[in-house]
Amino acid sequence: MLFPSVADLIFLVLAFLLSCGTIAPRLLGDAGIGWHIRNGELMLQTHAITRTDPFSSTMQGKPWYAWEWLYDLLIATMHHWMGLNGVVLLTALVIAATFALTLRLALQRGASLQVAVVLVLLAAGASTIHFLARPHVLSWLFTVVWFGKLDSFEISPQHWRRLLWLPALMLLWVNVHGGFLVGFALLAIYLLSGFVRWISAAAEAKGAAKQSLQRLAGTAVLCLLASLVNPYGYKLYVHIYGYLTDRFLMNHIDEFLSPNFHGVAQQCFAALLLITLVALAVRRETLPLSQLLVALFAAYSGLYATRNLPVSAILLTLLIAPWLTRSMDRAGTNESIQPWLRRCFRRGQSFAARMGRMEAAARWHLWPTAACAFLLWVAAHGGNLGPQRLMNARFDHKRFPVEAAEIASELGIHEPIFCPDSWGGYLIYRLYPQVHVVVDDRHDLYGPEFLKKYLTLVRVEPGWEEVLNGEHANWLLLPAESPLANVLKQTDGWEAVHEDSTAILFERVET
Repeated sequence: MLFPSVADLIFLVLAFLLSCGTIAPRLLGDAGIGWHIRNGELMLQTHAITRTDPFSSTMQGKPWYAWEWLYDLLIATMHHWMGLNGVVLLTALVIAATFALTLRLALQRGASLQVAVVLVLLAAGASTIHFLARPHVLSWLFTVVWFGKLDSFEISPQHWRRLLWLPALMLLWVNVHGGFLVGFALLAIYLLSGFVRWISAAAEAKGAAKQSLQRLAGTAVLCLLASLVNPYGYKLYVHIYGYLTDRFLMNHIDEFLSPNFHGVAQQCFAALLLITLVALAVRRETLPLSQLLVALFAAYSGLYATRNLPVSAILLTLLIAPWLTRSMDRAGTNESIQPWLRRCFRRGQSFAARMGRMEAAARWHLWPTAACAFLLWVAAHGGNLGPQRLMNARFDHKRFPVEAAEIASELGIHEPIFCPDSWGGYLIYRLYPQVHVVVDDRHDLYGPEFLKKYLTLVRVEPGWEEVLNGEHANWLLLPAESPLANVLKQTDGWEAVHEDSTAILFERVET
């Protein structure tokens, strides 16, 4: 077909908006991508996985769990070929593919096109809070595929070979992002559901239920073994457990805090939660235990931490889209509903059936393929299409100390620079290896004790001067209106050598 499907349209719109459009600058809104790029480049140069910290004066040479090393290699390669345009484009394509695939899977599970589109748009809206060039976007895509394989096996146990995709996927997932734990959480849910189905099955069905449970358990073992194929083996689990169970870190890192529902993204997630409750209320069939547990897992995860909103929203969309569709189909024949409303539901059902057939017929995805080729060509040519500039990926000078970092480079600074942790990745990207940072956003590396001292300093709490002197940092790069910058302006021994609307660069001077 020459016309793109709706899933293809979602892919096209997101791919172009995120790579060339107004949303594109958001993807470089987190400086952490800076150390991902530089770490990938370092590994390409040394032909070895980084095991000790190369970027920080504070943690120089100390063990570092660079568990996203495979993503770092990929993103460094894209940066080498296409610069920041390539980094943004790769992220845009992964996000676009995630939501296009979410729509396709929702339709395969029985959702009508209208319902699926609305819910996918809400899920995309909830995910905008983390539309960032970071490895977590790959976890979104892997989650969709992972859920699809598990759900498909539960519906059709005879197609058990589909489960063999999961160990292979885990082999990649564990080396690109810590979100691989979501995969194990979903596996545990389906194992529990399979166990309950086995013990509660009638005598004649126990054999089949037991066989399905054994195959799922075997897959879980293979996935666990695959997850150990990482540079740190079982120690990666120990490290992640220590990180995620540290109450100080969890209470002071913004993305681990519960969502603030005053934001648009959070409100989209709240809408999905409300729709989930409605779908459960109007559902007549007995809900499979696995789906109920996944819904509870998604709802709790999203309410627990902001960083979980995208995955939670995607899982809820995949679950409730077919629930709502079946409820609306029943409403078309429900005699207790007003005739005009029944007609509306029947017309909607007829329209959804026609659109569903058209959507199913669109299998070749020519438009997305052409779009990917076009965008890659543009990115490879500096973001230009002839005289027109289509891509211009760069760090926002209003958000990051772009001008101040240029001054630091011109001054030939080779000493460590203290800056907020949210700027550390940018300075690593811009000034490494000439300059090392005192701190950046790798909070699992620095640990709670160091970060307590860091917060004392940036909040100018009692003892801040002792902390600053203890770091032996002669250069500070601070936000222009930060408390510490305002205090240092009045403090002997510090001179502002550069100031702009975003940042102030301080140097320690003799008094």
